[in-house]
Amino acid sequence: MNYPRLTRLVPILFVLLWSTGFIGAKYALPYIEPFYLLFVRMIMTLVVFFILALIYRSRWPSLKQGGHQAVTGLLVHGCYLGGVFAAIKWDMPAGIAAIIVGLQPLLTSLIGWQWLGERLRVVQWTGLFLGLAGVALILLSGQQSDTLVIHPEAVLATLVALVAISVGTLYQKKFGGQVDLLTGAIWQYLSTAMLMAILAFMFEERQVEWNMTLMLSLGWLVFGLSISAILLLMFMIREGESARVASYFYLVPPVTSVEAWLLFGEALSWIQVGAIGVTVFGVYLVLKPARHQLD
Repeated sequence: MNYPRLTRLVPILFVLLWSTGFIGAKYALPYIEPFYLLFVRMIMTLVVFFILALIYRSRWPSLKQGGHQAVTGLLVHGCYLGGVFAAIKWDMPAGIAAIIVGLQPLLTSLIGWQWLGERLRVVQWTGLFLGLAGVALILLSGQQSDTLVIHPEAVLATLVALVAISVGTLYQKKFGGQVDLLTGAIWQYLSTAMLMAILAFMFEERQVEWNMTLMLSLGWLVFGLSISAILLLMFMIREGESARVASYFYLVPPVTSVEAWLLFGEALSWIQVGAIGVTVFGVYLVLKPARHQLD
């Protein structure tokens, strides 16, 4: 079996799975509040990971390693998912939410420059500002649209999600490289479940309208996203550079936008389509290798 070839397929599969998280949330949230949905999702995911860890006899991390995994969970799952789900609950289109958090490669590069001492070239700074300009154009055109109103609280929630997923990716690369993927995920989801329990019981009524749509959405969010996509993400973080891993996220917004158009009829104006192109090109410039690296 050609394992290197299979490894090269991991990013493609990850992007396809990750993009559907926004769609799953869109289907589920009419019937359940966002933090309570995430709490239920985390409990179900924990059960599955415990079973997998027992089957494969996975090595448990030390208490210190587990603590680092708990922090990664709060950032990558808790703050990121909480922010995205809250924004969609506050009527932000799934495609727009994906575009904003799709700036992760830009922010990850900037944080890496400050935290890890990675220098950015002039072309990368140009890409950074192009990406930010593209997102600003998307938001401004949305505010001026008669059919699309983007609420400030939804924007704030997606910005929290953006910062959390960026910091969480770097944190996992720095502190979580030697941890078993299965048992590490248990620590991550345990801390996330605790956070979501606090938020759900403090701020939500926890009323659920159980139906087939919600159950199918929840099943996909657990097995397609929380298990499959997250294991692929942790594998990529462990095996690759942070910037290379982050670069795959810029493919998520276009894929999500197409999915939202097909499933929900979420149309984007030509200005917003152009802004997506500007954002993607900005990310490309940030992540483009230097000329001497290509020789």
